[in-house]
Amino acid sequence: MPKLHEIIERHWQQPNHVLSCLLRPFSCLFARIAAKRRRDFLSGRLKSEKLPVPVVVVGNIHAGGTGKTPVVSALVSGLQQKGMKVGIISRGYGRESKDIHVLTDRSTAAQAGDEPLLLYRQTGAPTAVGSRRAEAGRALLAVFPDLDIIVADDGLQHYALQRDLEIAVFPAADTGRQDLDLLPNGGLREPLSRLASVDAVVISGGRENADGAFRSSENLFYSSVAAGQIYRLNRPAEKWDSGRLNHAKATIAAVAGIAKPERFFNTLRGMGLPLAQTVALPDHADVNPEDFPRTDAVIITEKDAVKISDGQDTENVWVLPICAIIEPDLAAFVLGRLKSGINTRN
Repeated sequence: MPKLHEIIERHWQQPNHVLSCLLRPFSCLFARIAAKRRRDFLSGRLKSEKLPVPVVVVGNIHAGGTGKTPVVSALVSGLQQKGMKVGIISRGYGRESKDIHVLTDRSTAAQAGDEPLLLYRQTGAPTAVGSRRAEAGRALLAVFPDLDIIVADDGLQHYALQRDLEIAVFPAADTGRQDLDLLPNGGLREPLSRLASVDAVVISGGRENADGAFRSSENLFYSSVAAGQIYRLNRPAEKWDSGRLNHAKATIAAVAGIAKPERFFNTLRGMGLPLAQTVALPDHADVNPEDFPRTDAVIITEKDAVKISDGQDTENVWVLPICAIIEPDLAAFVLGRLKSGINTRN
């Protein structure tokens, strides 16, 4: 039997009339509360803090599943390639501790959260997590005082931290929809009008309908995902060889604890891999190899891979890496904006 959150999330994608009638009043209340909170921060009635280095927030107005993390990774890497010393701060959703944590090579997903740990390993950028982003930023700067820029992973609605630039990631699949609504009747944290106030919008997953839907957006970028070579977990130098599973009874399974796991499964199928079984776990769910299907090979996401410890039996576990390709150059745009001093945010 489907769980309540699964029913609600399905409703966000395929609206049910009865649920809409029940949930719509709560969405109206949510909208008023969210708008008042934003006004209070912008007017100074609620306190916000400014860090001593520029802060670039990369977030979304959706409740997850927009492809934001690959965009953050690509932006940080692009800034690094341009000679910038970049730090990352994040809430660290799903971690066990509530303390501020500056990541090290020994950090675990339980300490840092799966997405911040993945970003740290992908980019090597100094990273700190904390529910209060300003505190995380101060802790990061205390350890790495020479940072040029801090990129905040998520936090578009975390107005207690002042930002120099706002970048919103918006899924291409939703650009033409007329039925989007705020929580809980829909999957939006803020109304679509919020996109008019950000510095840039990144459309993730394609260009379909995007140009028309966002024709008034001055700074529009597009993100597509490229899959890398599948590698064996804990032995990244060992790449997948399709010949290793060429006997008739070989079986391959895929496991994903991410938002919209079908995208991951379809990517594998598009690579020509016959999946005998797929397992979709909740986003940020714990991952235990002991619970994986008993198949010749199990392929997982990098986000799930960081949650598996070295001591576990992972001989048949493989990882599909992905990266975002953003056009035009988002890192160049960010540097241009910061160097020109364009900052209307207080």
